[in-house]
This record gives sequence, structure tokens and C-alpha cells, in this order.
Amino acid sequence: MTVRDTVPTSAPTSVPTITLNDGTSIPQLGFGVFQVDPDETQRVVEQALEIGYRHLDTAQMYRNEEGVGRAIAASGLARDDLYVTTKLNNGFHEPDRARRAFDDSLARLGLDHVDLFLIHWPLPTLYGGDFETTWRTLAEFSAQWGDGRATSIGVSNFEPAHLQRIVEDSGHVPAVNQVEVHPYFGNEAVRAANASHGVATEAWSPIAQGAVLDDPTIGAIAQRLGRTPAQITLRWHVQRGDIVFPKSVNPERMRENFALFDFELTADDMSAITGLDRGAEGRQGADPTTMAWVPKD
Repeated sequence: MTVRDTVPTSAPTSVPTITLNDGTSIPQLGFGVFQVDPDETQRVVEQALEIGYRHLDTAQMYRNEEGVGRAIAASGLARDDLYVTTKLNNGFHEPDRARRAFDDSLARLGLDHVDLFLIHWPLPTLYGGDFETTWRTLAEFSAQWGDGRATSIGVSNFEPAHLQRIVEDSGHVPAVNQVEVHPYFGNEAVRAANASHGVATEAWSPIAQGAVLDDPTIGAIAQRLGRTPAQITLRWHVQRGDIVFPKSVNPERMRENFALFDFELTADDMSAITGLDRGAEGRQGADPTTMAWVPKD
């Protein structure tokens, strides 16, 4: 996994791409639609695309794939100019249900393929602890090992032991592992495990659901550089080499979050922000070793 120089897109600003272990490339900055109201998703995504975002991250459990698909269709953009990720619902880990769910995602998105399809959570206390079979099922969709309806496949919220298990079982290494990462929870053990396998790290909750925006260390750096705390935090992610996809429904903040590539943090800035890590106490989301929530429908 390597970070390449910025490459031009049809957007007004160039975004760096990261080369994944299957040889494909992913924009390092994307737009996330977690907790975006399904009724508002089309409008919000259309705004994001107008601003310049070309990497869209959704999930079956977000219940807004249809809105993402409508925004893509309305945008007039060429399919090759977009990078679309979605994720498997926690209730669909058995092979036949995973296959049907993947077909349903393509239908809701209005696409014949997605660029990346992920297992959303490993759920080690459910399905008899078997997420290896789910991972082998995803391989059926991949360009590398299957029919190509998912250009790349990966996982989300996988701890090092989870990652090791699926690699040993199948021999198939995920392209990415999407996990909680932010200054208060660096998740360094997972990032190190990802790196050891050549798996790219994608950071969800990159600003700790807003918790880091009032941090005095980040605030001081932001004041010195004339940037917002969110921009400083997102730039920290980018310089660490992770993929990041902030979410906002506010067009002004969407533009701010996109403006990350015309400034740099110093080594001291990076160290200061990294030093804010609180370990497990800084985690905002669920612990993947015990997460067992399944939607009711």
C-alpha cells in the first residue's frame, strides 16, 4: 500500500490516491454518509459531488444507499470518476444471505459494480464465531478472486486477531480495514497489523464525533496555521497515510473538510496530536471484540 502523488480528477481540486494491495487505487479523502437521513441523502451527496468529492462511503445498515445512487445518477459524472464503497449488513453474514444482500446493494445504488465491499463488523460472538466463511463469500464478488462486481473487498472493525484468522483461512488479504481512528484513539495496534499485511487503514469517526474540536492542542495548531480544528485533525490523518471520509451535511463544513491539500503539519504538530491518544478510554464506538448488534429487519 503506497500513497501516490496527487492525480487530476474532474473535480476542481486534486486528491491523493493510495494504491491498494490488489493494484487498484482509492482516493485518500472521501465523503461518508453515516447517519445521514435517507430522505436527505441525495441532496447531501449531490452537494458533496459539486464540491469535488469523488469517493463515497455508505453501508447497507445506513439505509441510504438509494439516495447515494440517485445522487450518482443525477450528477452526470462518468462512473470511472467515482469510487463507491458499501458494507455488508450484520444480519447477512451467512453465504446465501450475503450474496442476496450484495445484489440488493447494487440494485439500490443503481450500479453494476462497487469499487469496494466490506464486512461491516466481524461479530465474533455471533454465527458461531465464524466470519471466515463470510470473508470467503465476499471473495466471490471481487475482481481478484471472483466475478468482479466488487473491484476490491475488505473488512471493517477487524482487530489484529480477526484479520490474521481470515488471511490464514483463505489466503485472501483484504484491501482495506476500516476502523475507528482519531487523535483520542489512535488504534495503533490495528494500524500496525494492517501495515504488516499490506492492508490500507481507513479511519472512521476521524474527528471523534466532534470531541477533538475543542482540544487546546489542536486548537493552538489551527490558530497558528489559520485553519479549523477539523482541518488540522483531518490533515493529521492524511499525513499518517490513512484514508479518511468525514461526514457533514453543512456545505460550508463540507468545503472546509475538502481543503486539506494546500498546507502541511510539521513533525512537531504531528507528534503533539498523536500524543493525545487516550488508549481504549478514547474509543467512541463499539468494541469489535464484543459488538453483537444486528438490525431487526
